[in-house]
Amino acid sequence: MKKQVFTGAATALITPLKPSGIDYPAFGRLIDWQIEKGIDALVICGTTGEASTLNDEEHIDAIAFAAEKIAHRVPLIAGTGSNDTPHAIKLARAAWKAGADSLLVVTPYYNKTSQRGLVRYYYDIADSTPLPVILYNVPSRTGVTIEPSTCALLAEHENIVALKEAGGNISKTVETMALVGDRLALYSGNDDQIVPLLALGGLGVISVLSNLLPAETREIYYRFAAGDVAGSLALQLGYHRLIQALFSDVNPIPVKAAMAALGFCDNYLRAPLLPMEKSAEEKLLGVMRDMGLSV
Repeated sequence: MKKQVFTGAATALITPLKPSGIDYPAFGRLIDWQIEKGIDALVICGTTGEASTLNDEEHIDAIAFAAEKIAHRVPLIAGTGSNDTPHAIKLARAAWKAGADSLLVVTPYYNKTSQRGLVRYYYDIADSTPLPVILYNVPSRTGVTIEPSTCALLAEHENIVALKEAGGNISKTVETMALVGDRLALYSGNDDQIVPLLALGGLGVISVLSNLLPAETREIYYRFAAGDVAGSLALQLGYHRLIQALFSDVNPIPVKAAMAALGFCDNYLRAPLLPMEKSAEEKLLGVMRDMGLSV
């Protein structure tokens, strides 16, 4: 098996924003709180971090700030994918120099590509730095799927070490794991499928839920790993209503509202994203209150 980036739970961290830019004091407090709560890794500038509306300077500054704040306490996974391979390579190299420990690389979006194009894209990025690369399969956002046979080809590269699977198709994931074995670590990219993917050999989750509940989300993995499958499943099912509420609008709209209600940030998103409508937000906050979260 290749070297693992992490086991357990990695938070796909929000980026606290104000109209003037990144709210670095809030960002720093959030990073410290996540680590104090025992999170196993942090993803900076992923989908939940609104990377698509950060300019390149903000993107790399956020990674550099996080690297300094984290100070090697947990792995820093930097989102650096693009629909333009040279741009993705530029971001990957800049993230490496800024202090990232690993790269999370989404498939090209909008222009998409063939499976042959995916292999070339990922190989070129993996060749550009010494950092381990986590593939990110999320066809609902990108319009392209990393097919199981393509994962098997990508697993041959020494720097391509893991797959964040957010496709939602368990049968495809079974096929992928049958082909790649232990050559790619598997992480759930969907909070409602953590236990099913652990059952397929997954090593954890890259989570939105853990923005709110870092310790509780990682417990799903650690109970499973300790052999307490029933306890792990009870947690998965117990958080189902909250997970549904956190995805009742486009991510990260609901989680930003939730974190603002908990006092971690302003409920500000970059356009074209807008805050939740008040009726929907109140439903989310009601579920949070039912879960014992103080809002």
